[in-house]
Amino acid sequence: MNKEWSDLNKKMQTEIGNKTYFESGITTLITLRSILFETVRAFFKDLNKDDFSAIPYINADGYHNKTIAYSIWHIFRIEDIIVNSLIKDDIQIFFTGNYKKRINSDIITTGNELVKYQIADFSKKLDLDELLIYASEVKSKTEESFLRTITYNDMKKKFDLNKKEHLRSLNVVSDQPISNWLLDYWCNKDIRGLIKMPLSRHWIMHIEACQRIICKLYPKGHPSTRKIII
Repeated sequence: MNKEWSDLNKKMQTEIGNKTYFESGITTLITLRSILFETVRAFFKDLNKDDFSAIPYINADGYHNKTIAYSIWHIFRIEDIIVNSLIKDDIQIFFTGNYKKRINSDIITTGNELVKYQIADFSKKLDLDELLIYASEVKSKTEESFLRTITYNDMKKKFDLNKKEHLRSLNVVSDQPISNWLLDYWCNKDIRGLIKMPLSRHWIMHIEACQRIICKLYPKGHPSTRKIII
């Protein structure tokens, strides 16, 4: 695990749980997210198109059994859903920006329902340039319209049944058992819990999984595998 990321994440979690240090905690979170997103940008700069749909750990147990393209899709679809539809009662960037067409995706969900070669096939279709633009827009909106505006007193806010039913009505989570648990998982958390997962730790887990895939694809080393400890 990347020690810098882990240490920043632990620092953030401690700070947002303390009213005195809450604002510092948000700053720490945004710093962590910026560092992580630069790693994501490096994938798009350093890797070729086929690398994004490669699935070298297809039978493994862990986040690395997916693809890089899927992992980026998954991180930012979930964040878009959580921040805009669940927390803010806003329209998702995915819909306002017509990203289903722009990214050339045949799904609007988080992708949890996809397995093995379904993940690889899905990844091959995606327009990677548009995927990065989408990810960047989601990150920016989360930080500017949510993280920079919340207060310590917002941390214990929770969500009622109507919120869960609203998410269900959007069809952004598959109704398959492999996916539909997400609605309960999200709606049973308060704001502080959602900041911890998926707005921070979720990023770390999937980005580190991407780096592990890159290490497998490039066993002699690659720019995007610097400072990785597997």
